[in-house]
Amino acid sequence: MTKYTFVIEEENVDERIDKFISSNLNDISRSYVQKLITDACVLVNEKSCKANYKLSLNDMIVVNIPDLVPLEIKAENIPLDIVFEDDDIVIVNKPKGMVVHPAPGHYTNTLVNALMYHCKDNLSGINGVLRPGIVHRIDMDTTGLLVVCKNDYAHNFIAKQISEHTVTRKYQAIVYNNFQNDEGTINAPIGRHPVDRKRMAIDKNNKREAITHYKVLENLNKFAHIECRLETGRTHQIRVHMSSINHPLLGDETYTNAKSPFNLQGQTLHAKTLGFIHPRTNEYIEFDSELPEYFKNLLNKLRR
Repeated sequence: MTKYTFVIEEENVDERIDKFISSNLNDISRSYVQKLITDACVLVNEKSCKANYKLSLNDMIVVNIPDLVPLEIKAENIPLDIVFEDDDIVIVNKPKGMVVHPAPGHYTNTLVNALMYHCKDNLSGINGVLRPGIVHRIDMDTTGLLVVCKNDYAHNFIAKQISEHTVTRKYQAIVYNNFQNDEGTINAPIGRHPVDRKRMAIDKNNKREAITHYKVLENLNKFAHIECRLETGRTHQIRVHMSSINHPLLGDETYTNAKSPFNLQGQTLHAKTLGFIHPRTNEYIEFDSELPEYFKNLLNKLRR
């Protein structure tokens, strides 16, 4: 338990207590301060209070912050579709609905839980206990190929290629609306949505570029089957970029208001091709995965 004590001076009189504490303890958020207040870890003159309490002159504020309990991520015997494996890397074909690494609300049944069982202690530790081995991610409802690193050398080697945009990453998707052109490039920076923090949005003030090259494979009635090649890898990049040109992904309820005519679990998006220089042999290797059954069945329905 860590204890902080404050005595209120004239300049802070009438300020809300949650605002005062969060501004004086820079490493904790206001929402966490409010939780501390609810849990009676904040006392004003030896009494509990509410988050909207207005400070008075000479109030004695005591803040007790509990010690953090290290989060233990457990190995789980979950079947994995392994495309390739050696002493440095594992190429996994991730199914729909699987979260890549533990996060609030998803601490079990993730790809990391499965990898910890399969690889034991042979995973890179650069991204910490929540993301061992993870050098890049795909969304929960996106299927397809990921490279996982078994050691820090491999992790740094592949991370450098990702940062230099030399990794081949090709996705296939089904999007709304036919295309008039056969291919194109979307160059628009992506950042957090200004209002909805769970979404991403095109942000002209963001200095981190986001580039997606797309190619039409087939126009299908009111939809289209496309390939997207990522030059960069921002969060939700394909989903945001395609929506921005009026071709949102079928099934993506986050970036389109259109009601899907099919019973789908999230966006129709598959990470099909993955290629990079191997960290040990220095040779270029490339992997390709089949479209998942739901995706192939959907294409057949649209063709009919």
